Amino acid sequence: MKILVTGGTGYIGSHTCVELIQAGHEVVIVDNLYNSSIDVLDKIEAICGVRPSFYEVDILDKEGLEKVFEENDFEAVIHFAGYKAVGESVAIPLTYYENNIAGSINLYQLMKKYEVRNLVFSSSATVYGDDFEVPFKEEYGLGTTTNPYGTTKKMNEMIITDMNLADKNNSAVLLRYFNPIGAHHSGLIGEIPNGIPNNLVPYIAQVASGQRDYLRVWGNDYDTVDGTGVRDYIHVVDLAKAHVKAIEYAASHKGTEVINIGTGRGYSVLEVLHAYEKACGQEIPYQIMDRRPGDIAVCYADTKKAEELLNFKAVYDIDRMCEDSYRFTCNLQKDR
Repeated sequence: MKILVTGGTGYIGSHTCVELIQAGHEVVIVDNLYNSSIDVLDKIEAICGVRPSFYEVDILDKEGLEKVFEENDFEAVIHFAGYKAVGESVAIPLTYYENNIAGSINLYQLMKKYEVRNLVFSSSATVYGDDFEVPFKEEYGLGTTTNPYGTTKKMNEMIITDMNLADKNNSAVLLRYFNPIGAHHSGLIGEIPNGIPNNLVPYIAQVASGQRDYLRVWGNDYDTVDGTGVRDYIHVVDLAKAHVKAIEYAASHKGTEVINIGTGRGYSVLEVLHAYEKACGQEIPYQIMDRRPGDIAVCYADTKKAEELLNFKAVYDIDRMCEDSYRFTCNLQKDR
């Protein structure tokens, strides 16, 4: 298939492009490079031996985005493009709603105009909010989101579902991911956050590489194995492979499916920290801080639906996730 990947030079997008190319699909990337770099194309080519087509276009630029559709006969779209920092979304909600909702509507309208009927949307476990018990199951539906970022994911799910109810020939898979970490085993692509990392493993990586003094652990009095928060971490390559299976599923099934993508088990903050220490061969300093408002104790996925519909099951464990993350971090340091 010829597949448009929005946000394809980003963290999850770039890994998905690699897996799509290696599965024999033709990839066209649209990205405004807001949170990524053009040299990711070189890295994808180095891994795959194929350079994907690329357009530097913002999805808010409907005219520019339409030119991409005019010049290509797409069979499917994988939609990653969007702002993704929870804290930032609280501070500048209108920016998040404009980009993540208005930009997405531009994309969906062009898909309708050019009769591109197969879609995979990059959703998130944040749409469950804190209304449900773990493991989170797709049948729970949409919860009460706790920040504008999560609300934009929830609204996109609702828009896509309504869009497909109106046109029975459309197909969409809404992938609710849990916590992607790690990097490609080549060490060429991985996560490079802007500024202070919002997520655990990039922050640990910066402590391990000497860029930061210590890790802040937000709370150690939860009802968990060691008092720290527990999350379902999935290797980004496993997640990328799930997208390949999802877009192939969409191409042969009509309607809308919501599918969790995780490992089905949780690791605590300190368990991840100790796995990273094992990977890098050094002790990583940390300090216990007060809990953050809105954080929940435990979050992990029920993965049965992914296994049944997509024949997908995550392969890599926490040790491999941390080893690959550290390899990428070391390579990044050499390049600077």
